[in-house]
Amino acid sequence: MPDTRVTIGEVAFKNPVLVASGTFGYGTEFVQLIDLEQLGGIVLKTVTLKPRSGNPPPRIAETPSGILNSIGLQNVGVENLIEEQLPLLEGYNVPIIANIYGETVEEFVELARILSNQRRIAAIELNLSCPNLAGRGKWRDESAPDLVAQDAESVGQYTEAVRQVTKLPLIVKLSPAVTSVSEIARAAEGAGADAVSLINTIPGMVIDVERRRPSLGAVTGGLSGPAIRPVAVRMVWEVARSVSVPVIGIGGIRCASDALEFIIAGATAVAVGSANFVEPKVALGIIAGIEEYMERHGIETMAALIGALELPRL
Repeated sequence: MPDTRVTIGEVAFKNPVLVASGTFGYGTEFVQLIDLEQLGGIVLKTVTLKPRSGNPPPRIAETPSGILNSIGLQNVGVENLIEEQLPLLEGYNVPIIANIYGETVEEFVELARILSNQRRIAAIELNLSCPNLAGRGKWRDESAPDLVAQDAESVGQYTEAVRQVTKLPLIVKLSPAVTSVSEIARAAEGAGADAVSLINTIPGMVIDVERRRPSLGAVTGGLSGPAIRPVAVRMVWEVARSVSVPVIGIGGIRCASDALEFIIAGATAVAVGSANFVEPKVALGIIAGIEEYMERHGIETMAALIGALELPRL
């Protein structure tokens, strides 16, 4: 059997296939559907300091080869996560990554400080790039600030501040809505990030032409699914050549071939998102498919596959 293990920071993952934040809940919902211990890791649904109700409905709109969502980071809050959700994951041998969001850098720091003391949390992912928060982003309100992930200096400041309060591996989740994603990634790396993950959803909008109204209650949302995969693969390839820390590829992964595109482009690991809604066991099939591919091509380790892209001679 090929060796599918990968390492991010000081955390060892038995395989490179994670489940992405926002698509697998807190992991507890899937216990009856899937063997969690077969996964490389679980990225929990974004958590904030206090419970958050999220955006007004409708929150989901189907699009060709994708889903537009404007959930607005609805979550139970960090206290509930610690007291009610994490205990349900005790006994499962799988790394748990906490995805955190704050309205200010101070909130990010406080969340990281709190969660760093939780034994079940193996790493922290900073959600600096969610595009579907009401009033955030210039596509919604010109008076509102841009996403943190759209400014290299801000990404560096937030990452450095959180780095100072946690020794856990720190992953920074990047936005595709930027001019140079590599510049943003380098800022995260320079400020102490152990890895970067990309891409978050792409800002989008759907209109109900019969009613001449937006299909989403929050007007705009984030596009995910197969439609965004080529964009995500290109950005992962660019970033992997620009930083020395591991890259986690996200965006439209449905099968082993999709995941392998990201890995060959330079991703150390991948995170499966929207496909979990269609088939809760999809990640297990992707893991098996990667193993079969490695066996068929005589590839013994993930290190020999990561970034193994052969470019044409120009």
